Amino acid sequence: MGGVDRSPSLLAALASAAVPGLDPVSVEALPSLPGQSFDVAFVEDQEHRRWVVRAPRTEVAGAEMDRAVVLLGLLARRLPFAVPAPRGFVGLETGGRAAVYPYLPGHPLELASLPHGPGLAADLGRAIGALHNTDPALFEEAGLPAYDADAYRTRRLAELDRAAETGRVPTALLTRWEGALEDVALWRFAATATHGDLTGEEVLAVFDDPRDASTGRVKALTGWEDAKVADPADDFAALVAEAPAAAVETVLEAYAHVRVERPDPNLLVRARLSAELRMLSRLMDALARKDVPAVEVLSTQLRRLDDAVHAAEDLGDDDYRRTSLAPVTVRPRPTPPPALVVDDDEEDELPEVGDVTERRTGLG
Repeated sequence: MGGVDRSPSLLAALASAAVPGLDPVSVEALPSLPGQSFDVAFVEDQEHRRWVVRAPRTEVAGAEMDRAVVLLGLLARRLPFAVPAPRGFVGLETGGRAAVYPYLPGHPLELASLPHGPGLAADLGRAIGALHNTDPALFEEAGLPAYDADAYRTRRLAELDRAAETGRVPTALLTRWEGALEDVALWRFAATATHGDLTGEEVLAVFDDPRDASTGRVKALTGWEDAKVADPADDFAALVAEAPAAAVETVLEAYAHVRVERPDPNLLVRARLSAELRMLSRLMDALARKDVPAVEVLSTQLRRLDDAVHAAEDLGDDDYRRTSLAPVTVRPRPTPPPALVVDDDEEDELPEVGDVTERRTGLG
């Protein structure tokens, strides 16, 4: 099934056919863009209910949607936020089926403007933590991929090798990424249930005060087609690439507080790597569909990333953005000195406090 363009009126008709009693009175379709997996429209019916209709453009997208539907049915009552719950389906002439969901209220997150401290950033950390605490067996039950740390690292290396063969990736970036992927110290993590494509667009937030971003909370997560059991760092990739450093710290602190297992020390380092490697995925997709303008844009972005990495290295700068991919060094906590044990019989013979201090410090 090749990519197709569906008119807003057709998408509205699909919604009506999928949900009994849904009588559309208005429809707003999202723009059709090259490489997108779904046609999406927002429909309002006579009872002022709002709906979302999603029609896959390819067989692969249809299969991904069907697996996600199974997963969301398993997750719906296990998470502290809402997920899309399809109310009906309708077959497509080109094969596969479209799904129709009740509209989930909320505003997509602007990660670049995410405020630090209690509020939205902390709630985002708790939401990601709740997802990552989910039993991976539910994802496997839904037929989603599952990788342990080494298998996932190997998969990433294979993707890098394919990208290298295109000749469009700067050599310095290839060396940087290969070094990170071959450094096993960076890849010691417990495989986790992940969203897989957690950008600001997939996070819907609501606000007690629309003028104050800090009053926000996560209402829902959408776009689950790339869900899998894999590296928890993937769900932080967009965050470390776009959000202010202080907001990243707030998210991670709240996340660590709710996680059943302590986050590994290299979580944000791999998130940085994941954010960079997503450019490769987009490049490979553009090459596969022979989208020349997109290939040129992505090639330019890779060259700019290469320049930014060089500049950061020259300055010795290392923050949450596109800089060092070296594993974090975890220093062991110092062993406290043994407590001073005093024999009661010798209590009268205790030295003066000053004498004890001098002996312990070697100053006496």
